[in-house]
Amino acid sequence: MRRPFIGGNWKMYLDRESGIELARALVTGAAGVRDRDILICPAFPLLSDIGRELAGSSIRLGAQNVYFEKEGAFTGEVSTEMIKSCGCTHVIIGHSERRHIFGESNDLLQKKLIAALEAEVAPVFCVGELLEQREEGKTERVVEEQITTGLAGIGQEDLEKIVVAYEPVWAIGTGKTATPEDANSVHSLIRSMISAQYSSRVAENLRIIYGGSVKPDNIDGLMAMAHIDGALVGGASLKADSFLRIVKYI
Repeated sequence: MRRPFIGGNWKMYLDRESGIELARALVTGAAGVRDRDILICPAFPLLSDIGRELAGSSIRLGAQNVYFEKEGAFTGEVSTEMIKSCGCTHVIIGHSERRHIFGESNDLLQKKLIAALEAEVAPVFCVGELLEQREEGKTERVVEEQITTGLAGIGQEDLEKIVVAYEPVWAIGTGKTATPEDANSVHSLIRSMISAQYSSRVAENLRIIYGGSVKPDNIDGLMAMAHIDGALVGGASLKADSFLRIVKYI
């Protein structure tokens, strides 16, 4: 059975004081939850402070992005060693906002994945289609290209360290929602792609989580689906009560 994985992406929200307050509330509220992995991903300036708050708890720390070079004249970028030094064990790579606002390509994201794996930072690799792509029946083609190009050159052993997050871009902050069945069908498709590219064993063990307006009132339905192994939560991760309800889904 795949171990559930619940991640909170704070995006560009919360300052130092409010971030520390939230982290403390989550540590207290999640105490005793040991049967699933919990991750929170604050903005870069908060990582060290939040890392100290999480020390000794079951909640892991992740970064929202990383660059593929180890160091150099790359103003505004952050390396894997930098985020590790703040206590990060994970990093989000290929979030829809990085792809579609900042223009990050599949090839660039593949370099980031390899850099993270080489640094022993576990990637949460995001894939998903735009609304127009879905309406044109291109979901399978888009996701397959993202999976195939992003994972190029990554072997089975490294793939087992990756969590894949399916994010239908059309269901993020648009008022449109994917039903649990909609999400599960694409998760099943991704698992089939991995089976064909690697093996059925690797595909069966791969954790595929859902990230598309996950909230306390839809988490139970999502987690009841056979191929949904967790969630990548946006806005609902910014409040302790709502995120803890998601963490403690039925």
